Order: sequence, then C-alpha cells, then structure tokens
Amino acid sequence: MRVGVFGGTFDPPHIGHLILAQHAYEQLHLDCVLFIPAGDPWRKRSRDVTPAFHRLAMTRLATVDNSVFSVDDCEVTREGATYTVDTLRELNGRLGAGSELFFILGEDALADLPHWRDPEGIAAEAMIAVVPREGVELPPLPFSSERLVQVVMPYIGISSTELRIRARDGLSLRYHVPSGVEAYIHEQGLYRP
Repeated sequence: MRVGVFGGTFDPPHIGHLILAQHAYEQLHLDCVLFIPAGDPWRKRSRDVTPAFHRLAMTRLATVDNSVFSVDDCEVTREGATYTVDTLRELNGRLGAGSELFFILGEDALADLPHWRDPEGIAAEAMIAVVPREGVELPPLPFSSERLVQVVMPYIGISSTELRIRARDGLSLRYHVPSGVEAYIHEQGLYRP
C-alpha cells in the first residue's frame, strides 16, 4: 500500500492543500492520502494557533467528498509537542511491512527540514514527496537525494495566513476553502477579533 502523508497546521485547510494532495495521489500512484493536522505545532509557537479540535474538524470537512482522502487524528490526540518523525514511525508501525509512506511537503518546508527533529529519521521512515517552489534555494540535506520524489502542480497563490486575515476582516472565503469549511469558520466565529 502506498500512502501519502500530508501533515500541517491546516489553519484553515484550503483548496491549495486539496489540489496538492490530489496531484500527489495521481502522480505517485498512491492508494490514499492521510491528512494529519498538527496537535501542538512546535514550529508555530511564535503565533496563536486555532485549537486543534477546530483544525481537525475543518480538515475533516475539507476532505469529506474525496474517497481517497482521510484524516488521521494521531497528532491531535498525542500529548505534548508533535514531531513528524514520531508520526511517521507510528504510521509505519500501524500499517505494517507492506506499506510505503510518502511525506508530502513544499520545497519551502523541505528547505527548513534540517531544523526539524531528526530529519534523517524522517527520510528513513518515508520518501519525501516535494512540490517545487520558485525562488527556494535548498541547503545541503542530511539524507540522500534518492529519498526525494517530485510532485508537479500549478502554483496556487492562497495561504492560510491570508485566509485568516480575510476572515478577520469579514471578507468572503468562498472559492478559497470548501463550502463546509467556510460555514464552520462562520458558525464557530473563528479568526474574528
């Protein structure tokens, strides 16, 4: 079984996330893509992050109509800071010997990967499926380039940061996020002052 692993804060999840996951599914011949919202994202400690239960609910709403997407709450239910290497080890343990993981991320995140906990361990647990980003210069990586595969997709100029600002300012999120996510944000009063 070939499993895409797409982790992130998903604050909120948007169409760029969904398009990336679909391209990875098709190009890497995956059986499924697991979206894994971060529980306590240690790399985002410098800003307020929406509580994990809201981000988990939004991610479920965003992926509900695609049968090859599913959401795993392992990082949300894990105590303390959540690290990708631990998640990948847990998934490999659960899925067993016949599975192959593909950790999906953008080239900007790959450039930061040497600063994550145990980047060599991440590359040992999963192939790194990277989306090229214009203007990103990669530092030397602490693992073989043979652990990298490329996912090509169109540039989608949407960011979760921009969407939080739009929601804060009372602007529409229509066409930026799935309609269920937009409704949830409004119902829960997320991102409003």
